[in-house]
This record gives sequence, structure tokens and C-alpha cells, in this order.
Amino acid sequence: MSMGFGMGGFDLMFSIFPFLFITVFVIVIGTFIVMAVRGAVTWSKNNASPRLTVSAQVVTKRTQVSHHHHQDSMGHTSTAYYATFQVESGDRMEFSVSGAEYGMLAEGDQGSLTFQGTRYLGFERS
Repeated sequence: MSMGFGMGGFDLMFSIFPFLFITVFVIVIGTFIVMAVRGAVTWSKNNASPRLTVSAQVVTKRTQVSHHHHQDSMGHTSTAYYATFQVESGDRMEFSVSGAEYGMLAEGDQGSLTFQGTRYLGFERS
């Protein structure tokens, strides 16, 4: 009597593979849908928020560098830029800003911050 799996092992593998493939596929698609819905909700909330201009000070700036590697080619790097502003009430708000805007801001700058929800619209020095 043989203790090997024989053809039954292959049957088990071929019956589990479709289940695993579908499960991974559903997780990936589900994650994509959740991220898209969150982005749409944030966009909608920002559009519904009032456009505000308040006195503020640039308190800090930071960057976030991401490295992306590809098998067939050299990787590339992307940089995200952020600035934190403190308003008269003492509250601080961090916004994503463009690289050009980041370069124009200096810690300690005083001026008028314009934003809509979580969307940065500009900063004008006083």
C-alpha cells in the first residue's frame, strides 16, 4: 500500500488554487474600491467646506521621499512636500503643498493662509 498522494494531491491543489486566486483578487479589488471611495468622500467634503483665509505662521516644513523600484528598469524617486501652519487660536494644520510652494515658504513666515477643508489653496506673506 502506497502512502503517497498520487493523483489525489494534484486534485486537492487544483481545487484550492481557484479559491485562493479568487480570494486574493477580491481583496485587491476591494482595497482599490475602498481607497477610491475614501478619495471621493474627501474630495466631496473639501468641495462642500467653506473657503477660509486666516492669519497663520509657517511653523515647520517636511518632505517624504518614496523610492520606487522596477525589475526591468532603474527605479525612480518621488518627493511629497508638506507645510505646517499655526493659526491664531494655536491650532496647527499640515497641508500637502507643491514643490514650488514648499521652496517659497520659510519657517517663521507670517501671513494669510487660504484653505478649503483639507485642501491647501495658498499662503500670502504679510
